[in-house]
Amino acid sequence: MCKENDTEKDENVQCGKDDASDNGLTASRNSDHLIHCLTVIGEIEGHYILPPQNKTTKYEHIIPALVAIEQDKTIEGLLIILNTVGGDVEAGLAIAELIAGMETPTVSIVVGGGHSIGVPLAVCAKKSFIVPTATMTIHPVRMNGLVLGVPQTLSYFDRMQDRITNFVTRNSRITAEHFRELMMKKDELVMDVGSVVDGETAVKTGLIDSLGGLSDAIKCLYALIDEKNDAGGEE
Repeated sequence: MCKENDTEKDENVQCGKDDASDNGLTASRNSDHLIHCLTVIGEIEGHYILPPQNKTTKYEHIIPALVAIEQDKTIEGLLIILNTVGGDVEAGLAIAELIAGMETPTVSIVVGGGHSIGVPLAVCAKKSFIVPTATMTIHPVRMNGLVLGVPQTLSYFDRMQDRITNFVTRNSRITAEHFRELMMKKDELVMDVGSVVDGETAVKTGLIDSLGGLSDAIKCLYALIDEKNDAGGEE
């Protein structure tokens, strides 16, 4: 919980019910621009509650936070920091689609890992970054539990995979053919098909825009904010 210090007020963090502080949502008020930082960590939790020992990002918390950020005219930009193993496909796509549809300038940065459904979340921002030591795992859609081995199930998996592929290629520079090639690679993962790409490779393939760290991502976000402010002033 956020507590107010009577002797020294911390103006770098907004406190209250609507700041979604449990999700790492913070606001910097002593910088050139007011930005929020949204962390996507651990496993993306969807319609089913994961075990309590799992570190999770809950979509029912993130979605209202994104709506609040988009409506708040004092917030000039959104920085998304990702270190996720993936998780629920539809929850991840829902978050990614909302971020992609925001007018607020957005920049993402992958640190540690942006695996599985973390790939669409990494590319959904207007500009994406990845640190050199981060990795991203690209593989076909999986499903846990009982699966019926019938043509309808395979058709559903294909349609779900097409949704992911179309979103990634629409929001990055990688081609659909190259993305599917990485997804179906057979000689890299021990127990599965797919690929693990590091930061430099992710940029070379066009999956991520730039290689860089936190300061690079913030500078890019500031540039997007200035560009939006200049365009608004000309209207």
